[in-house]
Amino acid sequence: MATQAHCAYCIETLTTSLEKRPSLSLQQVETLWKQYHEDPDADLADQEPENTDTDENTPPVAPADPSYRPAAISRLLAPSPASSGSSSSVPSGSSTPSRASEGSSATSKSSKPVGDHPLFVTWNVLPKSGGEKRLRGCIGTFAPQELGEGLSSYALTSAFDDTRFQPISTRELPTLECGVTLLTDFEPIALPLDWVVGTHGLRISFSDRGRRYGSTYLPDVAHEQGWTKEETLVSLMRKAGWNGKKDQWSKVELSVVRYQGRQVRLAYQEWREWREWVDGEMAEG
Repeated sequence: MATQAHCAYCIETLTTSLEKRPSLSLQQVETLWKQYHEDPDADLADQEPENTDTDENTPPVAPADPSYRPAAISRLLAPSPASSGSSSSVPSGSSTPSRASEGSSATSKSSKPVGDHPLFVTWNVLPKSGGEKRLRGCIGTFAPQELGEGLSSYALTSAFDDTRFQPISTRELPTLECGVTLLTDFEPIALPLDWVVGTHGLRISFSDRGRRYGSTYLPDVAHEQGWTKEETLVSLMRKAGWNGKKDQWSKVELSVVRYQGRQVRLAYQEWREWREWVDGEMAEG
């Protein structure tokens, strides 16, 4: 299941890409995110063992290396190998695949195996006061991705390469919310209406008049739009490019796969507060 740390990593990836500076890896973000939320006031340097053999009147010896940091910070900030993005990008609700951008150079595999996942990264613009948030980009892939590589790649792809929108700019960052959906439980269904609104996402493909069509909606779309199952399917077919009559949708032979995945979200401002804490820990080190 997706976590807010995954969202924080996507925001980290986008922000550092726009600001042209190194990014933390997924493993680093997950560890620091957990530390921050377990005890926001704790200093990672306090994790170092106390030297009980030193006389209390003896002043501490400054480290010779000016780049010295406490071991806990040093381990987390160790350089990570570069990785590149993946292909097979799929905009949510669109039939036109987009090219994949390069992932963050600081992406690395986690020390704990987390498995490969199909995934989508969504960017929304939050309203200043009241109103509804607005979609700013959403692209993902049904091909299983190593999590660090996949999140970094599609964080950038959905921000810069969703052809429905202009690329996200630096000035927009404070208005953004990131959503991450890890997709699971793919099941082909014989009946197009054999799914549950709010639980299942849909991936459809079909042929009509010699043309092939395909598109997808994530599990949260139909629920958020207030659509019925039939309205969802018609909208999905329209998104794929079908222009037949609305009441003729059921005469089209659809291939439908339902899947699951709960979207987890994080606002940029929440990430900013965490990142300032991280920067403070690094400075104190």
